[in-house]
Amino acid sequence: MLVIGSRGSKLALWQAEYTKARLEGLGQECRVEIITTSGDRFQSGPLKEVGNKGLFTKEIEDALLAGSIDLAVHSLKDVPTMIPDGLKIVATPEREDPRDAMVGLKLADVPAGGKIGTGSLRRIAQIGAARPDVTAAPVRGNVDTRLRKLDEGQFDAIVLAAAGLRRLGWGERIAEYLDPEVMCPAVGQGSLAFETRDDGGAAFAACLRMNHAPTHAAITAERAVLSVLGGGCQVPVGAYAVVSEDGVLSLRAVVSSPDGRTLVKRDGSGPAVDAAAIGHRVGEALLKAGAREILAAVYGQGG
Repeated sequence: MLVIGSRGSKLALWQAEYTKARLEGLGQECRVEIITTSGDRFQSGPLKEVGNKGLFTKEIEDALLAGSIDLAVHSLKDVPTMIPDGLKIVATPEREDPRDAMVGLKLADVPAGGKIGTGSLRRIAQIGAARPDVTAAPVRGNVDTRLRKLDEGQFDAIVLAAAGLRRLGWGERIAEYLDPEVMCPAVGQGSLAFETRDDGGAAFAACLRMNHAPTHAAITAERAVLSVLGGGCQVPVGAYAVVSEDGVLSLRAVVSSPDGRTLVKRDGSGPAVDAAAIGHRVGEALLKAGAREILAAVYGQGG
């Protein structure tokens, strides 16, 4: 029997049960084990105050290395680009909608001086660029907690990943899907990651059978950008790649100053088999265009 490690939030458990059902459909017996992470325990302040490397993955990866679980299913956007020795992101299933979504009001309908809830520097920065007349205010907690805070009137609107809302059956609450030209998604947003020990064992082989090649190429390019920039999951970096039916990968990446006043954007494209190289080229182009100075300022502020 394979043991699937998962966080205990509603969304994480949906992801784990989805994976369990996929594996059982392949004839593999499995069960889910809940693991509490640092990100789950720290629910009050901005994520950047506790660092951004493996906040939602470290304890699960420790369990993988210890052998108490056999595979982990993560929201890929939470997974740092540096994977511990002995572990590997083996596969990614087909991606959900990677866009960010407005809940409550459309971005253009938020009144001047209004408050938009988000805990992401990337979203804060891009909201600042699109709507400098509104305030992006921190909001933490699981998806249902954030929706409750919106319903209580703490915010005029909140920004969430469309994928999470759709997976939890709250798609009807989406007021607007934000075009990637306005809000470039987080690296890997909408995609799940199946992580196992890099040993070619039963879990490794089972995960490989669930891989979706176009999604894997897209997230490989996006994560290559983040790797070049040296960023974790809480820096103002967005990257969005798509693969056409004829195997061409197109990538756009954005680095924003926290106030949104400076945005550096670069694009790249090429054969999907060259996904990592395309991502590296775009990352290097961003650094040369001013991203290095933006990120240095962010890290200098303790980000």
